[in-house]
Amino acid sequence: MRAINIVTALLMAAVLICPQTPAGAADCPRGMLDKQYCDWNGDLVADLPPDEKQWVNPGTIIFSYTPVEDPAVYAKVWDGFIKHMVNVTGKKVSFFPVQSNAAQLEAMRSGRLHVAGFNTGSNPIAVTCAGFVPFAMMASADGSFGYEMEIIVAAESKFQSPTDLKGHTLAFTSKTSNSGFKAPSALLQSEFGMEAEKDYKPAFSGKHDNSILGVVNKDYEAAAIANSVMKRMVERKVVDAAKLRTIYKSQTFPTTGYGHAHNLHPVLAAKIKQAFFTFTWEGSDLKKEFKKEDRFIAISHKHDWEIIRKIDQATGVKYDCK
Repeated sequence: MRAINIVTALLMAAVLICPQTPAGAADCPRGMLDKQYCDWNGDLVADLPPDEKQWVNPGTIIFSYTPVEDPAVYAKVWDGFIKHMVNVTGKKVSFFPVQSNAAQLEAMRSGRLHVAGFNTGSNPIAVTCAGFVPFAMMASADGSFGYEMEIIVAAESKFQSPTDLKGHTLAFTSKTSNSGFKAPSALLQSEFGMEAEKDYKPAFSGKHDNSILGVVNKDYEAAAIANSVMKRMVERKVVDAAKLRTIYKSQTFPTTGYGHAHNLHPVLAAKIKQAFFTFTWEGSDLKKEFKKEDRFIAISHKHDWEIIRKIDQATGVKYDCK
């Protein structure tokens, strides 16, 4: 009965979601959104276009997961979920193994990507520049969610505190990453008075797993990473936890946000949400991979990502849409 109620509620919402607003986007409210989007209801994400001719109803749904680790690993991890989405939507679903945040953003902005999980730092950029509409996030049975940013060093390293990194190199992942760049940059400056280039030299590895392996292999003196990635790599025995040590740990941040392109046909969008909220985690590859999480919960970009937007503002990050 619960599944039926979810389906009914989502489909009813789909019918009501299209705003009765002027057709032109030139004079619509949009806040920080790119000029091609409107935000009449003030939820900080792009609205469904009022013109039904602009709605997209693809024969094959293209789905991608944030490129924080080797994409090949996650093609299998998401296979069971994708089969579930096929059954719920009645559509073909194809997993798109993106290699970078930039590639994922461009794919959605250009209309080649329909459903995705964007990492914490990329989420506001995807919302602003690519018309991404996040609606779900992984969580544990008790409703807890998220991860922390950690600055890690080799176990035998002489570094004991972030202040010891003065005059040394700190590896980040990419400038779109929250835990891999934006949060550590802001926190190092606000808590320790340390600025990149002035007090330490930044390096960029491209991905969290590259940074973690780089510290293990002594390619990097220290690295700022998402501890959720590190935990999964330890559990898969890709790295030995005994070879790493943490010298800083942040507050908890929201994790990957899952959502769809703003212009998907509302009935299809409702079925996609249904697929997320009715997926059975027990015995799935998703449960084996993420372990702590066992469900998708509804999220609000406006509220759940407020701390991330504040970090972006504090560090001077601008969502330049090109």
